[in-house]
This record gives sequence, structure tokens and C-alpha cells, in this order.
Amino acid sequence: MRMNLLKKLNLQEGKAICYSGYREGQSPESRIYPSYEQVKEDLLILQKHWTYLRLYDCSKHAETVLKVIETENLDFKVMLGAYIGAELNNFGCPWGTIYSKEELNRNKKENLKQIRKLIKLANQYPDIVFSLSAGNEAIVDWTDHYVPVEQIINYVRMIKKGTKQPVTFCENYAPWCDKLKSLVDEVDFISIHTYPVWEYKHIHDAMEYTKQNYECVAGKYPGKPVIITEAGWATNSNGRGIDPENASQEFQTIYLNYLEKWSKKEGIMTFVFEAFDEPWKGSHEAMEPEKHWGLFTVDRKPKKVMQKFY
Repeated sequence: MRMNLLKKLNLQEGKAICYSGYREGQSPESRIYPSYEQVKEDLLILQKHWTYLRLYDCSKHAETVLKVIETENLDFKVMLGAYIGAELNNFGCPWGTIYSKEELNRNKKENLKQIRKLIKLANQYPDIVFSLSAGNEAIVDWTDHYVPVEQIINYVRMIKKGTKQPVTFCENYAPWCDKLKSLVDEVDFISIHTYPVWEYKHIHDAMEYTKQNYECVAGKYPGKPVIITEAGWATNSNGRGIDPENASQEFQTIYLNYLEKWSKKEGIMTFVFEAFDEPWKGSHEAMEPEKHWGLFTVDRKPKKVMQKFY
């Protein structure tokens, strides 16, 4: 059994989930955010089953979530992240997003603002925010918002200097296995993402592959807690990156049930991705897989995996 982060932080056992509450017509890109009442509705749904929430950024949406938890006296603890944009072009990005020098410079300034906002919110809600992330998927080979490891280390140091909560960085498992030793030395714990279905694994091979992803990292850094901050299964696909026959509510149910049992047995904190479907993501096609990772549909109806609870 690996080092248990909850025990290390003296936190109660509980299930964890990623939460993005954007509904039809809302998105972080348009800056149309869920209202207080909409977030409250979501959290009342989630509190029946989960104790830990992961938020990706420090936007108005995150501020509303923290305010609702405090005002309504809800029993949630939050991993709060800062979204950091591209500071260098990644010419290996499959969809070829290229930024001008001016755009990259603007991103650097905005990233600093986001890190400072993260520090501010962490100190404003010290009893709710239990950990902090200096970014999300900014190093992996395919990212469209690449930030050099050295700069992420600088952000981690800034956050640790300004807050009391433990600090991590959320990234796909692969970079942790090879090129992130210098970052491992800086963070308080490692946060990995594992998506067998994106890597063309059939449901029969999925859980074993997730275990291999985890062991690749945890086995290399036995003295450092390793948690999973994203793991899930798409329920629809138009064929872009995921075979439509490999995306279904049945497969999501199978994968998440095994994931939960394994995580509990091994004492691994695992944030399921994602609470609700996200219609704003990806292309305009309705079956775009990016839109269909929720355990609930966008109109807040439980999918098969959750129907026995709701």
C-alpha cells in the first residue's frame, strides 16, 4: 500500500470528484458562469456521494463554489487549481495551436495573476481549501498550453511561500515517469491523470492499464504521495480519438466501479472525471467525446453508474 495522502494531511476518508458546473450556454471561454443557485443545486447533488472536489482554476466559477460551500455550510474540501496558459509554443500539439510573442507575453502576465489569485483564495478559505495545484496538463507532449518545467517550479515556490496548504501539479502520468524529477522535488505530492480509453484500451484492459500508469509513477518515487486527479470514461464519441463502440454508460459503470474498489483497497485518493457533462468543450458536434465524461448529464440526470444512488 502506498503513502496515503489523507492520512498524511489528517483528513477524513471520502470520495473525490472533479467539478465543472458549466451548463448549456455557459463556458469559461465566454465568461458566462453558473449562478449561485445553480452551483448550490450541483453541490447538493454531489454532497450525497462525495467529500472532495477538484476545481481547475480561480475563475468566478471557483469563487462561487467556495462561497456556496461556506455560506450553506456544506461538508466539502476543495483542491483548488490555477489555470496557466501557454508560455512557449508547443509545436508537437496535434491541433497546432501557435501563439504570437505578444500572446505568450500576455499569458505570462495572466499566469502570474492566476497564481496570486490562487494564493488569495487559499488564504480566504483555509478551512475549505485543503490543497493547491500550480497548473493542469501544461507539460505533456500534446498540450496546447505549454509551460516550461522551470517556470512551473517557480510557481510552486510562489504558492508555497504564500500559503499553508500542500502544493501539487496536475499532469498526465507519462511526464511524471521520465522528465519531471526536478518538479517532484518541489511538490508536496504528485497528481497524475490516467485515461485508458483515450489510449485505445478496451474496457477489458482498462483497469490493468490504469494500475500500470499509477505504478510507473508511484514506483519511481516511493517517498512521495501519489494521487489520481483525473480518471474516467467517456459515454459518447463521434470517433475523434475514441472508438464509438468503446464509449458507453455501461463501460463507464464497469470502469468506475473497479476504479473505486481498487483506489479504496490501495488507499489512493482518486478524483473521478467528471461530475457533469460539459457541452462547451471540443467541437460543435454533439457526440464530441470531450463533452461526455460526466457521471450526470448536463441537465443533471444521473447516468447508469449513479442511478442506484439517485
